[in-house]
Amino acid sequence: MHQHLSALHEALSALDATWADAGTAADLSRPSLVATSAALGSMRRQLDALQVEVAAEIAHESRPELGADSLAKQNGFRNPAQMIAATTGSSTGDAARLVELGKTVAPRTDLVGDPLPPKYPAVQSALRSGALGAPTASLIVTMLDRVRLGADADRLATLATAERQLVDRAKGLSLDDARRLVTRAEATLAPEHLEADEQERRAQRSLTMFERNGMLHLNLVADIESGAEVRAAVDGNVTAQFSVREESVGSDGPDADHRTVAMMRADALARICAHALGCDDDRVPMNGATVVVRVNLADLRNGTGFGTIDGTDQPISIGAVRRMAASSGVIPCVLGSDSEILDWGRRRRLFTPAQKLALVDRDGGCAMCGLPPGMTKVHHIDWWKRDAGPTDLENGILLCETCHHRIHDNGWQIRIEGTGTRARVWFIPPPYIDSTRTPRLGGRARYDIAA
Repeated sequence: MHQHLSALHEALSALDATWADAGTAADLSRPSLVATSAALGSMRRQLDALQVEVAAEIAHESRPELGADSLAKQNGFRNPAQMIAATTGSSTGDAARLVELGKTVAPRTDLVGDPLPPKYPAVQSALRSGALGAPTASLIVTMLDRVRLGADADRLATLATAERQLVDRAKGLSLDDARRLVTRAEATLAPEHLEADEQERRAQRSLTMFERNGMLHLNLVADIESGAEVRAAVDGNVTAQFSVREESVGSDGPDADHRTVAMMRADALARICAHALGCDDDRVPMNGATVVVRVNLADLRNGTGFGTIDGTDQPISIGAVRRMAASSGVIPCVLGSDSEILDWGRRRRLFTPAQKLALVDRDGGCAMCGLPPGMTKVHHIDWWKRDAGPTDLENGILLCETCHHRIHDNGWQIRIEGTGTRARVWFIPPPYIDSTRTPRLGGRARYDIAA
């Protein structure tokens, strides 16, 4: 407890130093805003660690065998989660997750009272030091517990390594990015779970339609396998509409396109359905509307491992890969094959579709912010004209327009480590953002513990 309080005092001192004489956040300079946000994040993680420890002790003092002497019942609550939720203002579900995490990282003893090593030592250490917050730690522990069920000695040894890798990779990630990392890790550690999970999710698919207030409401819940083509078709049409909008930039007349992305998606779906019903249009524009399923050749042959769909976080089973590969409009990308030329050197200025497919495998989408591949373009790292940069994989990177401008306008640098689709992309911030210029990992490698 003393360690937690000392760390909290340090974080509070850092916050006090960054806030200084400012009256409100509006008075802070940009560097001070960044430093203040970092200090608040550190305080929040330290509070998380303290709250997890307290939650575990409240649960211990409220265990069922205590009966009327249960701490929660003495304070008028049915269980410790309800008590914690009421005192912290959180939901019962969040409080229950705190309790479960607390039990996992609490000190353990055997039947005679001798101390046991922690179940997840890397998570425990990162949580106590404030390197990880409780939500991220809970994600990692929950996944490891699922994989641990029925695991043999070899898998248990693998889990120990995976735990350390996950903790190391999760530091500094947002909760959304940590969830992507954990999802990919579970597919790597226990690919046999995917098929059963897919069947369960497929049984939950539905499309409901009803009219209200003169509007038709659609609510689609689709499994990843069948939903991939729906999303590719709709977003491909939206991309085509954005291209038309860009060509008319500067126009602000009555015909100017001011639709939101949600509106454009609704229009795209209506247009696609009209086309399917046999409307007069010769075709529906589908810029970038391609579903690419990627799988390792050895996994495909052996029926092991898993595959991925470009632009989708959820991995899919080998069975789903094989089904999708037989569908029209789906490109199966089998990794490990040399049948396609990927590097064109200075013979071509524009990157080929095959090169973009390879870069999607490396970058996953926008290598900087993670937008799906359909919203990105391939850019030369060393410029074609200025630097005589080649049109090779090692000189290409997938970026959305916003990140492309941010890199060129704000002084970021890009470094590619390795070759081919297994290379890693690093973004080096300018000195005014990070005086140490510490490289930040980008691309798909952020979410792949096997990278």
